[in-house]
Amino acid sequence: MDLTTISSPSFLKQLNNKQLESLSADIRKFLIEKCSITGGHIGPNLGVVELTLALHRTFNSPEDKLLFDVGHQAYVHKILTGRASQFDTLRQYKGLCGFPKRIESEHDVWETGHSSTSLSAAMGMAAARDVQGKKNYVIPIIGDGALTGGMAMEALNHIGHEKTNMIVILNDNEMSIAPNVGAMHNILGRLRTAPPYNKAKDDVEGFLKKIPAVGGKLAGAAERVKDSLKYLVMSGMFFEEMGFTYLGPIDGHDFDTLEQTLNNAKQTEGPVLIHVITKKGKGYTPAETDTVGTWHGTGPYKMETGEFPKSKTTAPGWSKLVADTVTRIAREDDRVVTITPAMPVGSKLMGFAEEFPERFFDVGIAEQHATTMAAGMAADGCKPFLSIYSTFLQRAYDQMLHDVCRQNLNVFVGIDRAGLVGADGETHQGVFDIPFLRSMPNITIMMPKDENEGQHMVKTALSYDDGPIAMRYPRGNGRGVPMDSTLETIEIGTWETLREGADAAILTFGTTIPMAEQAAEELAAQGIDTEIVNARFIKPLDEEMLHRLFKEGKAILTIEESMLEGGFGSAVLEFANDHGYNTAQLKRMGIPDEFIEHGSVDLLLRDIHMTKEQVVADLTTLVEKTKQQAGLKA
Repeated sequence: MDLTTISSPSFLKQLNNKQLESLSADIRKFLIEKCSITGGHIGPNLGVVELTLALHRTFNSPEDKLLFDVGHQAYVHKILTGRASQFDTLRQYKGLCGFPKRIESEHDVWETGHSSTSLSAAMGMAAARDVQGKKNYVIPIIGDGALTGGMAMEALNHIGHEKTNMIVILNDNEMSIAPNVGAMHNILGRLRTAPPYNKAKDDVEGFLKKIPAVGGKLAGAAERVKDSLKYLVMSGMFFEEMGFTYLGPIDGHDFDTLEQTLNNAKQTEGPVLIHVITKKGKGYTPAETDTVGTWHGTGPYKMETGEFPKSKTTAPGWSKLVADTVTRIAREDDRVVTITPAMPVGSKLMGFAEEFPERFFDVGIAEQHATTMAAGMAADGCKPFLSIYSTFLQRAYDQMLHDVCRQNLNVFVGIDRAGLVGADGETHQGVFDIPFLRSMPNITIMMPKDENEGQHMVKTALSYDDGPIAMRYPRGNGRGVPMDSTLETIEIGTWETLREGADAAILTFGTTIPMAEQAAEELAAQGIDTEIVNARFIKPLDEEMLHRLFKEGKAILTIEESMLEGGFGSAVLEFANDHGYNTAQLKRMGIPDEFIEHGSVDLLLRDIHMTKEQVVADLTTLVEKTKQQAGLKA
């Protein structure tokens, strides 16, 4: 079938099982081919082809609300709702978003990118439906990994308590981004191997009906027998105890079973949870046989073999560099432990986990728990390294403030994927951590200019005993600089001058230093002598250097691949104001007050005017303005 001719999922209701199976094969072939070029979340989507077809066949989107938790598994949904023709632009600049997007389609009723939000949103939609007297169905689709999130547990508790009419689809593929961990994972593991509970429950009830009803005592005994047999039949009654009617586990690749169970759920009062077993990566051998999460989300690959193009750079990847340096220090210091919220692969901590299994903790998709656990370990003498993506650290704001910073505990936070990350778009851009961390007392925030300075910053962080310290580092690889063999600490709050200059100064750090250096070369050709400062400590500022720069009357430009609102440039502006310096000689460059969508980082930076050319233009104007003001004063 030509998938680009699909405009609405309504046609599915006319297909028989043989046609549905053929369509499933066409969708898998389409996804494997398209994602081999654009990259994307291929594993999750291959696993939900039949499930998504069955959902759209049974329900009427968008009247019935399908909410995809995280959104990694929404590509099939996008195909069925008329967007197959846009898949050449998937995750590309100005192209199709890799997650559900409300402005793309009326069928995308909830936007996601972070996990564990679907159940709370579904409760909100169901409550709104009931308040307004509507009759539509609300169907959140949540993975077994996302179910470990505390927010999902809160929502389950509320939905079950209110007895809200809702059909929750638990898409159980035994993995999230990496293999799942925890007690919930173990409960689901026991359920996977149990017989289908809805059938077993019917058998129990049939047996009880044969018991003669002789008086109230026997009737009560029968209920107790029923209850005990439920526990015997099924290894755990977690969802039933939460107030849900539990159906499953069922084969998520069998159309007859899916359709029958979904229709049964539609006839059931109150909340229903359907436990669906799927195979992540189904239909593509490299993704099916993946056991560590490599095929959860990928860049381009060779469709025929599943091979990934070899990187042309020999520079180390940032995540691996940091993880390897932590491991190196842990060999000498047995207080060092690592904690990650379900990102051992992305954070490159598998080597640490293998070498120090008793000092490695993957807590599942539970950023709040991970952060407070790190605080607890620090309070009792450990040196925890909390490895967490910038965009996920947002989910642990209060734990950073209340549990880590307020108690001034020695937690080292490795803020991975800091700055723009590109294809994953606005839900994943790591540009908010500086503003929300900078306002917290006691914390130190730093970012290295290159991987050599990065390894010394890891040493600095794990040697620091005066409170929490965070190191930001970007996605991708370093610059390929020579690496020192001996690790040294860096004095907290000290910047370094990378280039001398009498007329202007650029204060920046991390990924924007190369742009500043290129701009300085062009400015020099125009006769403007520009100092480049590696402002590696974002908090505390190097006040001694700032006093010098402002007293010298230089035009000062701050650059940060982070939000301008409350960011590093704002800190410098506050310093100038607090000390009575001329703030007119200062200009800030960074991410404006808007969400940045998906696309290559270079194109995104161009869109918001963070380019070498803009640096040259801004400083040329600022230098002239500063000189005029100095002349007037003279």
